[in-house]
Amino acid sequence: MERIALHKLTDWNHNKRRKPLIVWGARQVGKTYLVQEIFAETYYKNNYIYVDCKKEDEICKLCSQTADAAKIMEYISLRKGKQINEKTLLIFDEVQECPNIISSLKYFCQDFREIPVIATGSMVRIKLQRETHKRGSKDNGKFLFPVGKINQITIYPMTFDEFLMNSNEMLYNAMKKAYENKQPLDKQIHELAMEQVYRYLLVGGMPEVVDAYIEEGNLLEAREILKALYDNYLADMELYQASQEAVLRSRALFQNIYRELNKESKNFSPGLIEEKGKTRDFATSIQWLTMAHVVNQSFQLKEHITMPLMPDNESNFRLFLGDIGMFSHQSGMNAASFISSERENTLSGIFFENFVANELIAKGHKLFYWRGRVASEIEFIIESDNKLYPIDVKKGRGTLNSLGKFSNHNKFEYAIKVSKNNYGYNPEQKLLTIPFYFIPFAAKDLADGTMTI
Repeated sequence: MERIALHKLTDWNHNKRRKPLIVWGARQVGKTYLVQEIFAETYYKNNYIYVDCKKEDEICKLCSQTADAAKIMEYISLRKGKQINEKTLLIFDEVQECPNIISSLKYFCQDFREIPVIATGSMVRIKLQRETHKRGSKDNGKFLFPVGKINQITIYPMTFDEFLMNSNEMLYNAMKKAYENKQPLDKQIHELAMEQVYRYLLVGGMPEVVDAYIEEGNLLEAREILKALYDNYLADMELYQASQEAVLRSRALFQNIYRELNKESKNFSPGLIEEKGKTRDFATSIQWLTMAHVVNQSFQLKEHITMPLMPDNESNFRLFLGDIGMFSHQSGMNAASFISSERENTLSGIFFENFVANELIAKGHKLFYWRGRVASEIEFIIESDNKLYPIDVKKGRGTLNSLGKFSNHNKFEYAIKVSKNNYGYNPEQKLLTIPFYFIPFAAKDLADGTMTI
């Protein structure tokens, strides 16, 4: 399947100043597939070496004993029967299983920068190794993170544009062309695009689930795979938690994201998860889950916003699940609710807020929301090119009632309402309306500082 992140890998590959690259991401988001099956097969076909750190014990044993890049390359060359040179891509997969390879990247950068090296792994597992080392573990005594000696990218579940790019390329191209021309889609095509949004809310962006949906066209089969992945995420929490108490709290927190967002304030409330619980009790779990990219955190901003954006109070925040399909599964909503004619009345606005949050995160944004007095709020505040863009998310055709209150305290370029409405701009209100299917493109423009009306 096609992934937008391939462009980042090709840009890295062609950069004369490239350093060894680490590709981070949650489990099962397609890191290995992207690096090996797409990138390596396209640009280094028959000339790459793949090392699976979970299975290739002898190589990992050698790498755990030395960070010397020359010794590592010599051993791997002899073991694999392939000479490593500047035309050979060296891939270390699941590198958290052998963290000293991360240390060796410093010396690949210093001594063999011409050799293209990519490592994939879990940042949270690496973090745990570092913390263990700080506590004096002899097994990780040589582990040192190569600050300044690596390039890094993060892979997320497939965004809506990737989903559509793979499932209906013609519709994707029509949608992208309309966005670039700042024109609304024809009514029938608009409805067709919105239909795909609802299906994406149900399926989500985990590559295995998307692939099953595209190949078989069977939503029930795709949902069964999604359920298995959701259960695997819960089971995996033992891998990156320091204590059984932290494991239980992380699982409880993960399983209650929908409940937290479905209440009136939407802010994280520890008492909803654990009687008499306090936010500080969940601090470690939140840290691990956000670092693992399983959960995305959005911070509250006060009435008057200053730049750069900083949370006014780190105890006021919201949590979103990193995959909208898992969020829909967790909600317990019947799959028919997403494809029936009654879906607009059935689905609450938080499905769309979680959807938009993930699209923003995947394009490199940090999440902030604004709450004013008298129950006024705006779901997302984006800073782009030193300008503010308030983003309001409406599941229906509602108006942006909080914009006036926001404008009393803050100057902004223009507001963006993301809804089922077609594209349009109201200069008097300084309000740009975009349909849900345009948010991936708008998020990228905001990240690049190229947002225009």
